Amino acid sequence: MNTSSYPMMPFTRLGQFAIARLRRMGRYALFFLQSFVRIFSWPLPVARILQQTYFIGMKSVSIICLTAVFTGMVLGLQGYYTLVKFGSEGVLGAAVALSLIREMGPVLTAIMLIGRAGSAMAAELGIMRISEQIDALETMDIDPLRFLVSPKLGAALISMPLLTAIFDVVGIIGGYLTGVLLLGINSGIYFARIQSSVEMADVTGGFVKSLVFAVVIVTVCCFKGFNTHEGSEYGAKGVSVSTTSAVVIASVLVLVTDYILTSLLL
Repeated sequence: MNTSSYPMMPFTRLGQFAIARLRRMGRYALFFLQSFVRIFSWPLPVARILQQTYFIGMKSVSIICLTAVFTGMVLGLQGYYTLVKFGSEGVLGAAVALSLIREMGPVLTAIMLIGRAGSAMAAELGIMRISEQIDALETMDIDPLRFLVSPKLGAALISMPLLTAIFDVVGIIGGYLTGVLLLGINSGIYFARIQSSVEMADVTGGFVKSLVFAVVIVTVCCFKGFNTHEGSEYGAKGVSVSTTSAVVIASVLVLVTDYILTSLLL
């Protein structure tokens, strides 16, 4: 055995790791692009997109509202006891609104959507893969990406900005409940500060984030479920592993993407 190659082994492994990660990122990108293009292929999958919009969007409204109202209440409570130290409790409305619209609204909406809908997407496609239903679609000359993934992507692109808007509004109401009704801040000042502080660029930035997060959620969750058979585990355990992996990776990527977008939008 040639011992002169030993010093190069760590660099070789590092290179192999980097190439494998780049190849994986390329597969994710191609998976998204192929699914996105198929949304607009004729005939348009309108019925399936509407069905997925109901599942992803409408069925998530209750959990989004519940999360938003308590998030707004916590922001109002914590913000008040921070601002009152500086005699600035009058700007509580602006602090709550900007925190929600710029950051917490899109991010928490995405996290909740991963847990409620993203995990279901990964599990559904994983079960279809191990039960050979996806192979059956290919045998019948039905494009599985167009039939299974594209409607989910289109529905997420429609639903995510709307859910984010609902989260922002309900969160601001939650801050009102704490700041005005509980702590006694003037109602007019609360809403006047929101009106004077929030700009259209803040709202647009939040919606841009929500669209990017929708792409991340659907691409990661559907990719992991669609390729369950490539994992180290098989059967029901393979579906469990791919679903867990999808939720973890999508959640981390949402946070990483949020930082990148915030750096670009500020």
